[in-house]
Amino acid sequence: MPPRKKRRPTAGDDLSAKKSRQDNVYRKQETLQIQEAEAFSSKRCLEWFYEYAGCDDVVGPEGMEKFCEDIGVEPENVVMLVLAWKLDAQSMGYFTLQEWLKGMGSLQCDSTEKLRNSLDYLRSVLNDATSFKLIYRYAFDFAREKDQRSLDLNTAKCMLGLLLGKTWPLFPVFNQFLEQSKYKVINKDQWCNVLEFSRTINLDLSNYDEDGAWPVLLDEFVEWYKDREMS
Repeated sequence: MPPRKKRRPTAGDDLSAKKSRQDNVYRKQETLQIQEAEAFSSKRCLEWFYEYAGCDDVVGPEGMEKFCEDIGVEPENVVMLVLAWKLDAQSMGYFTLQEWLKGMGSLQCDSTEKLRNSLDYLRSVLNDATSFKLIYRYAFDFAREKDQRSLDLNTAKCMLGLLLGKTWPLFPVFNQFLEQSKYKVINKDQWCNVLEFSRTINLDLSNYDEDGAWPVLLDEFVEWYKDREMS
């Protein structure tokens, strides 16, 4: 049987091959563009910062309000506290340029869209006990006036509500106690012990040791609570 002759490529075949090569080039270019868009860009992050900072090197209250609006989060939402912790922000209501670049870099966010897509992750951080404790401790210094060693009572109640209001069943009662108490400020030792109390003491306070190393604030709360339950 005679060998089959190879068919010579026609002009149409040449055009098809050329088109296929062009399609491959376009696909590679599109892939590179997508990868570049997904990769973190310090330049893009810097431009994003100045959308809210204006001519300053800090995002202030007005810029923060617009920032929260753009990412779809209320300023008092706990996720903003987690974000501030990630940025290691030193003052409530302000993000400096250095804080922004370092924190957003660690999150690999250089745009509003990327941060929106990271909000669920930021919320999930609160579910980790170790991270929550770090955020809770951070919140004290973040919220206090920098010339004060303690947190004023109103601010403390707001921050406690933000952090413990949905997870500690006794928080509403503890909040009532604070409102009628003699206390005007909460110091850091008291602040940290409230978290420990909320994690370790039974809801009926049956395992509370009055001779333990708890601050007087919590001794007084337990006494007030028991008197309230008996009356």
